[in-house]
Amino acid sequence: MQLEAATAKSCIYLPPVPGGRGPLDLGAGVGAGGQNGPMLIVRATRKLLGRLGPITPDEEQKSTTLLGDWYATAWFWRPQVALLISETTLLPVLMPLAPAATLLQRFSPQLAAVLAAHGTPAEFIDAELQEMDQVRLARTASRSVVGIMNEFTYLADAWRHDEPDLLTFAVRLAATPCGPLYKRHISPDRELAALVAARTRPPR
Repeated sequence: MQLEAATAKSCIYLPPVPGGRGPLDLGAGVGAGGQNGPMLIVRATRKLLGRLGPITPDEEQKSTTLLGDWYATAWFWRPQVALLISETTLLPVLMPLAPAATLLQRFSPQLAAVLAAHGTPAEFIDAELQEMDQVRLARTASRSVVGIMNEFTYLADAWRHDEPDLLTFAVRLAATPCGPLYKRHISPDRELAALVAARTRPPR
């Protein structure tokens, strides 16, 4: 399976999910372009956008999450699977695609499960989810991240019958060395661990 190259930035507003910014501030970014409050941008490939709905231009808005924008595509297996990748760490999350209409709303609890499986502290997970108060859908914008999605797709086709569930599968994929991370921490799981350690280190 081959994914598309990056395209121009565009967004669509989705209703806020329960939650909001909590008392723990782990240093997430500040939005631009008049956005109000915590926000997550999900950048989907063309074939997934066809399942999620139309988009509208809004180039200045940015994710306030520490894990950055998330890139998403669809694997048309039986049953169908959605792959989402953090732009910041390249951490993969796998989840059932159906029903596609609720994919973005279902992403938060699946991300929490993946982060917990990597041993991420609860306070980091809670703070990250609180920054996903609003979700906007956009086109892909980074050829590098799309390239990693291609690599994960290739590996997934080879490994798909070896793993018992999507959570275990996602954790295995996260140990894959990724070119963009070679000068930092090599693989998404180590990149995540380094980010968490930097953001949750006790003050001196």
